[in-house]
Amino acid sequence: MVDTLLETLKKTYIEFNFRAGKRFLFRFPKTIYFDPNDPEFDSLILHELGHAILKHNNYTTDIERLKMERAAWDEAEKIADSLGVKINKNLVEDDLDSYRNWLHQRSKCKKCGLTRYQTPDGKYHCPNCER
Repeated sequence: MVDTLLETLKKTYIEFNFRAGKRFLFRFPKTIYFDPNDPEFDSLILHELGHAILKHNNYTTDIERLKMERAAWDEAEKIADSLGVKINKNLVEDDLDSYRNWLHQRSKCKKCGLTRYQTPDGKYHCPNCER
């Protein structure tokens, strides 16, 4: 099944390069790396293709990153529907949860434990400790 989907993607999305690697990732502007042995191959390659189609390159704030991840999964769903491929919904939620947990941990103040806010320059500030 991996070969069939991969060949379809290579023929359909000729503007992108698909390269086998140790993990799934998109390198702007046009290279998608994939692990052909991953049991979640279909879902993950479509997610990385979602990043590529949406031209995800970088982000300033952590919430932007979470939004990019959500958008890439949404795009993967559209591609999957058009190709008759199933996306593993549990994988999607687990992946997004990992980013939500990452965001929560990064936002906690190391001094007082309060949730900090992030300014557009990417810096975190504690409303308690920075009064």
